[in-house]
Amino acid sequence: MPRLDAPIRTGRRLKGLAALLLAGSAMLLAGCGQENPANAGEAPASKEAALARPVQVTTVSFRARQTQKSFVGVVRARREIDLAFRVGGKVVQRLVEVGDRIEPGTVVARLDKEDLKLELESAKAEMQAATANLAQTTTEDTRYRALTAKGAASNADLDRKSLAREEAVGRLERAKRSLELAENRLSYADLVTDAAGVVVATSAEPGQVVASGQTIVRVARLDEKEALVSLPETALADARTADAVVTLWADPGRRIPAHLRELSPQADVTSRTYPARFSLEGADGAVALGMTATVTLRPKDQQQVAGLPLSALIDRGHGPQVFVVDAATHAIVARPVEIAAYTGDEVLLSGGVAPGDAVVILGVQTLLPGQKVRTVQAPAVTEVAERLPSVETRRAQAPAAGTSVAEQRP
Repeated sequence: MPRLDAPIRTGRRLKGLAALLLAGSAMLLAGCGQENPANAGEAPASKEAALARPVQVTTVSFRARQTQKSFVGVVRARREIDLAFRVGGKVVQRLVEVGDRIEPGTVVARLDKEDLKLELESAKAEMQAATANLAQTTTEDTRYRALTAKGAASNADLDRKSLAREEAVGRLERAKRSLELAENRLSYADLVTDAAGVVVATSAEPGQVVASGQTIVRVARLDEKEALVSLPETALADARTADAVVTLWADPGRRIPAHLRELSPQADVTSRTYPARFSLEGADGAVALGMTATVTLRPKDQQQVAGLPLSALIDRGHGPQVFVVDAATHAIVARPVEIAAYTGDEVLLSGGVAPGDAVVILGVQTLLPGQKVRTVQAPAVTEVAERLPSVETRRAQAPAAGTSVAEQRP
């Protein structure tokens, strides 16, 4: 038989639960209405910090600028002369080869002289004819002067004889010059060098017919030697002011002082570098042409610079600037900076920032002066390397070949 008091006990339990719920709600409302004095000032600050934009910064530190730059080049002669005949003809003999050392007055090649000898004989014959003509006209001029004085000849005849004599004098002078030219052309058949040097190239062989001015032999003079290097545009300023020292790959212990003699005003079309020539002071015979040389540039002044990543620099039409975070207000301030040089991955600043400044290095294009930020210090290179797993660790963590995606999941 069912008990009649079960519904009564169930109703009482429900009433008790309702009372407990009402009491808990009252206490909760009372707690929300009261403000905790200890946490009263933290809520706005936390809200403001949550709204501030996080940025990555680095601390500015000055260091001595890299005072040494090295560039590899080759030893060359300052003057390389292309020797050529002053007359055309057939080459009958070449007396030098590449690598031969020659002295002033050395004959390096010869032409066939037959045609030049004929020209000289023709000039001599013309000289004899002009001399005889002058003698004849001079005699006639003297005779007519005597006849004119006696009245036996007219003045018109005397004038003709005088003009003929003057013409003969001019013809004789022309014959003399032609004879001199013929003698010179005959002497030009021997190609003679006028300076000491070494033969570095030959452009003609015996039996070849060459024109006047065509290169036969190239001679490099040994009185002055220099190192030819190619400089990037970032090293042009240092090349003009720095002290230069040259070392040879064949003799690394020897240091040769050098100075900039020539710097090309235009970059090479292919390499986009600037050819520069540094004269070697006191280079002797041990410094051979074609040797590999290293030119080291050392600036005279020890400039202090601050290195920052290229991403920290911004230019909005008012010159280069960086964003510095104010430690008191946590707002960024735009500061104009002075750029000393650019390197492959950073910019070197000589002014505009102070040691200890926190400079924003990422996302500067999206920031505005006065904006509130939260700073995140950029990790050092060594810290990043320590965080990266080693090669062995990555190999151990890599799944084996042929493992399915389902098997890789825990």
